[in-house]
Amino acid sequence: MRALISLSKLTRRLLPSLAAARAPLPPLRRRLHAEPPPPPHQAPPPVASRILQSELTPGAGADADADAEQEQQPASDPLLDEFLARFVAALRPTLAAAFPTHARHVLDEMLRLVAEAVLCRLTGVEPEDGGAVELSDDLWAAVWEVSAAVRDGMQRDRVRAELRGYLHCEEVKEMTRFASDVGIRGEMLRELRFKWAREKLEEVEFYRGLDDMRAQAEAAANPVALPPPRLAALPQRKGEIKFKIHGLDLSDPTWGEVVERAAEAEAHFVPQEAKPIEGKAKKAEEKLMAVDPRKGDPAPAMEEWKEELLPKRADWMALLERVKARNVELYLKVIYPLLEGSTIVPYVAEILLADESFGATIRDYSKLIDLHSKANHVEDAERILGKMKENGIAPDVVTSITLVHMYCKVGNLEQANQAFQFLKGEGFPPDMKLFTSMIRAHLKSGEPKQAENLLREMERSIKPTKELFMDVILAFAQRGMIDGAERVKTSMLLAGFQLTPELYTSLIEAYGRTGHIGQAYTLFEQMRSSGHEPDDRCVAGMMVAYMMNNQLDHALSFLLKLEKDGLKPGVKTNLVLLDWLSRLQLVQEAEQLVQKIRKAGEEPLEMLVFLADMYAKSQQEERTRKSLKILEEKKKLLKAGHFERIIAGLLEGGFTEEANKYFKMMKSHGFVPSPTIEIGVKASFGVRGGVHPTGRHRG
Repeated sequence: MRALISLSKLTRRLLPSLAAARAPLPPLRRRLHAEPPPPPHQAPPPVASRILQSELTPGAGADADADAEQEQQPASDPLLDEFLARFVAALRPTLAAAFPTHARHVLDEMLRLVAEAVLCRLTGVEPEDGGAVELSDDLWAAVWEVSAAVRDGMQRDRVRAELRGYLHCEEVKEMTRFASDVGIRGEMLRELRFKWAREKLEEVEFYRGLDDMRAQAEAAANPVALPPPRLAALPQRKGEIKFKIHGLDLSDPTWGEVVERAAEAEAHFVPQEAKPIEGKAKKAEEKLMAVDPRKGDPAPAMEEWKEELLPKRADWMALLERVKARNVELYLKVIYPLLEGSTIVPYVAEILLADESFGATIRDYSKLIDLHSKANHVEDAERILGKMKENGIAPDVVTSITLVHMYCKVGNLEQANQAFQFLKGEGFPPDMKLFTSMIRAHLKSGEPKQAENLLREMERSIKPTKELFMDVILAFAQRGMIDGAERVKTSMLLAGFQLTPELYTSLIEAYGRTGHIGQAYTLFEQMRSSGHEPDDRCVAGMMVAYMMNNQLDHALSFLLKLEKDGLKPGVKTNLVLLDWLSRLQLVQEAEQLVQKIRKAGEEPLEMLVFLADMYAKSQQEERTRKSLKILEEKKKLLKAGHFERIIAGLLEGGFTEEANKYFKMMKSHGFVPSPTIEIGVKASFGVRGGVHPTGRHRG
């Protein structure tokens, strides 16, 4: 670098004197590529020309001298010409990178001086006027490095060209035909052909080296004085550059127009650099950062920042990133002033959408809508969508996908279906995420039939996951829709998925609630044969099926069979039996089950509800009040079904005041009583004289 700087200073000293003098200089002693000298009557080209002329031709009076000097000039050396041309082309990028602010003619003069010094060093002859510049050691080191690279490249190109010629010489062809006749084919034959060509080349180079040694010896014996070399212009390679890729000629002028159009199109995609924030613009930005997101108004600070900086889109985007990094709450939510007479409360990014200098695109709107949807701000997202439509930008596929996920998340099936149908109308095939969102939204809204239809549509293009099948089957099973659960179960089996213990249990419970004991028992046996051990919840589902058909003897036989197989009933199974026995008023048997449940270390709330119902129906006042007292302590845990069961038992047993008390308690918890319970409670107080709490009429 120090050497290049010194050369730059030297060139700057030479150029003014060169441009000012314009004095006639001796004619060219040696020219590259054997080009004829410029005509004497023509003026030299301007300094801004591509080739910097360092020599000016003499006047017309010196034509005879110029012709004499030209006659004494030796023939051009093609190898030296090629070397100098390549050397200048290789050194130019280094000088341009070291001096990016220098003009083209300055760099050309620097290259001419270096090339002249290299030419003098190669030929060993100094110019007569001593015009060769002295280069420093550092610069010579750089020059030799570039020269070595150029020399290697020339040597490599020469060897390749000669090797290509020897590949087709008669000797190599003859040996190749012989090898082919004896059965050598493919890569081995190709390698042998190249080997023979290289051997031929080495032989020729050996004899060429002997000839060069003989020529050098003769030249040393008879030395010839060479004229001093001098460069008048930068060496250039002749001819037009032809560059082909896969047979496509890129040197055609048409490709220049293509490059210009590509550059124009690239300007729309390559991000521009943001302007530096300085002075008043920086102060305005600090004011913006200091705005309180809940009470402050960022509009004045943003207007001041805009007036000072005159921003473009790149500047706005950089500002948004800085705001997001320092004040996330300000980036998300601020109070916006009155806009066109209406009070709007958008976000900071919304302010930019209405600014012409920002140049909002559909991607900006879609990103903001996605941000609102992830934060569950549906109204804000719909407001941004409305602004986008007002500005003449129609929602695209990306925006519609965001809307589908947002509406499915909040359960707005109507809008979700509209966006979903728009996607299909645009020819966009819904992916796994879209189908999953739509199916689960229908399941969440209690529409398993619509979810099944979407599952069928999904199977035409995408294989549903096992979890989706399970969700739809469970939704059908929880509502007792056995036919739908069976259809989806069959589809799941055809898709290659096996039923899980969870699915078996849910289906058995569904069959049990609907009283289909045959289907429930078949599934129970299939579960055991497939290697899954039924749990307590599964056995309880079977008990519910038996209870719905009032087959107590079959239920007991089923339990005895399971006990023989080593499967004992658990708490849930005993609760179902307790419910059944309490309805049948089998007090002693029910109390025995209660002891078993308590021995297991648990006391479920349902057990207390069943006991209160049984004792009230059997008019055991003391035990009834005891159970009601315990339930009153746990009233916060009671559900609507528990209240219904307790009130119905109290009314049937004649405990009117207690029934009314629990009726009011049920309403205070926000539960709505069924018409049967409400009519029963009101009818019990409509009897003249009322009813005694113990069930005996007052006199």
